[in-house]
Amino acid sequence: MQYTVLDIETTGLSKYYHKITEIAALKVKDKEIVDEFHTLINPKVLIPPFITRLTGIDNKMVKDAPSISKIMPHFIDFLKEDPMVAHNATFDHGFLSHNALQQGYKFANDRICTRRLASRLLPDLTSKRLHCVCDHLKINNIQEHRAMGDALATHHIFLKMQDMIEKLEIKDVMKFQYSRH
Repeated sequence: MQYTVLDIETTGLSKYYHKITEIAALKVKDKEIVDEFHTLINPKVLIPPFITRLTGIDNKMVKDAPSISKIMPHFIDFLKEDPMVAHNATFDHGFLSHNALQQGYKFANDRICTRRLASRLLPDLTSKRLHCVCDHLKINNIQEHRAMGDALATHHIFLKMQDMIEKLEIKDVMKFQYSRH
């Protein structure tokens, strides 16, 4: 199975009003990372102080970084048709899809959400936030709230979840993440 694990950092929560500041993606084949994509992005707006406190990404860091319009063709080429795996995939997919459409690209890759899978596989875990799932599964996130750190953590989460899914003899991860029982 081949897929791409990804994470983004942004200036806020709205794909319509806020901008992407960082993208990290890991191409995975047969559970091994075979390629990676990582870049800061100049959002062309000031990064709010609370976002800088959260991510460590400040205006100086992105001043000379490429814009999303320069990055998107390379990212789309890297991702290709791979299913994307992300923690809270709706958020990442929403931002990436919105920005891709603005550049004239279609972004319709299948999504696998480790947060949604956590709800199915770890129902007793009170919070399904990335750091809580990492703590529960004993995964060390080397750089929380940075795209590559969170992408690597999500990769390790998904590896453990794949083992759980195999033990449950579930054949279709896509259907399983959306099933009700």
